Amino acid sequence: MARPTKYATPICLGLTALAGLGVALGFVTDEVMWPVVLLVPTVAYEAYRTEGVSTRWASWLMLVLMIGLVVVVAFDIEYDVRELLGSNVAYIGGEDVPLGDIKVVFPAAMAILAVLLWGRTRGVYTRWLAGIIFVTAAVIVYLRAPAEIHRLLDTVG
Repeated sequence: MARPTKYATPICLGLTALAGLGVALGFVTDEVMWPVVLLVPTVAYEAYRTEGVSTRWASWLMLVLMIGLVVVVAFDIEYDVRELLGSNVAYIGGEDVPLGDIKVVFPAAMAILAVLLWGRTRGVYTRWLAGIIFVTAAVIVYLRAPAEIHRLLDTVG
């Protein structure tokens, strides 16, 4: 059954403003914690709104990545994912994602999942949320590793 849309527009507007505030504070302070923390409600609402089988899995995976990202950023955990997987790339959402610092890989994977959600959903609100998540995740990647943003955009482009 479709999720109610009575309050979806004001909720999405508020989440857009919240993510925008996180992006602005991230650029002003050069601190990645702002966009990370202020993106959490958007990812949670996306997980609530998605209903299709593949989109539900993608949104829940995104929520798990978001929780992991909050933990690694809050506790300043440095880890190179290439060491764990023994590879320079991972196949996520039909795309090869370059691996490296976990604080870059998690938001890059979230951006790719947001593109997947955008393409597979018909709902205007889930697309709206996917757009917010993609832009904010790309900003997080840029704040952590400015040189990597081109690789991310090439991956999803």
